[in-house]
Amino acid sequence: MTKYSPSPRPTFPGPARITRTDVTRHVWGDDEAGEVNDWIYASTDKVHCLVFGVGPQGSYRHSEEFRTIFGADEYLHVLEGEMILMSPETGHVVHVPTGHGASFGPDTWQHVYAHGGQPLRVLELFAPPPSAGTSGAHARTRPYLEQADWRYQRDEDLAVGQAAPGPFRVHDGRDAMLRYEPGVLTGVELAAEHLTAGWIEISPGGVSQQHAHGGDLILFALTPGTYVRASDGDGQVVAELGPEDVMYVPAGSTYDIRNVGGETCRLVFGVAPSFLP
Repeated sequence: MTKYSPSPRPTFPGPARITRTDVTRHVWGDDEAGEVNDWIYASTDKVHCLVFGVGPQGSYRHSEEFRTIFGADEYLHVLEGEMILMSPETGHVVHVPTGHGASFGPDTWQHVYAHGGQPLRVLELFAPPPSAGTSGAHARTRPYLEQADWRYQRDEDLAVGQAAPGPFRVHDGRDAMLRYEPGVLTGVELAAEHLTAGWIEISPGGVSQQHAHGGDLILFALTPGTYVRASDGDGQVVAELGPEDVMYVPAGSTYDIRNVGGETCRLVFGVAPSFLP
């Protein structure tokens, strides 16, 4: 039987570029929970950032050793494939296609399935991070949900003709809280207690103002052509981000973002614990 062990927790002393080829690899799970591939970009004392993936028709569920209920706010963005996200406790199910996101709060049982015959890869932002005891340690404090009690539908909603509110929100950009600087559009899709997350679009030639946040910032590039300049007082880091590269900017550092290419740049961001300085 595979035993649970904490995932790696890569940290950085200052602003840092983490390329897709440099990430820390990790595999977790067992026969009952399913096996999942993780690409862990950063796991600081404020935020956890990774990409997880399963193959076509793959999934993760949970088992006694690997319990998928955490004490954190989470934001997911589908990079490839179609995600079916469900709560086996309540029976709520949502469908999240490529380019869309989903979010939920602490103490939510979660199962994920790849749908449509394609591999599934999902960016996950998670705060407070595992170093705060919010992952495996927290899961063991929650009542265990036996497999016999798993449910993937809510027939009681059919009886009354409407769906009851569930733990998940699906984000397609239309519900975002927008912030605009000339050439730079930011959409905040999640503004929770521990995590603020969403997306950024930068027009060709666009340059953001210098910003600072009251938390650690993750910038995950979806397209090429993004330059990020970040300073933490000890020095400055200038990095060009390719697709699925990350820029980590620690709390209190200043940074700006610019598009040096000929196409719109798109990024997903997460800040924990506070977006505002």
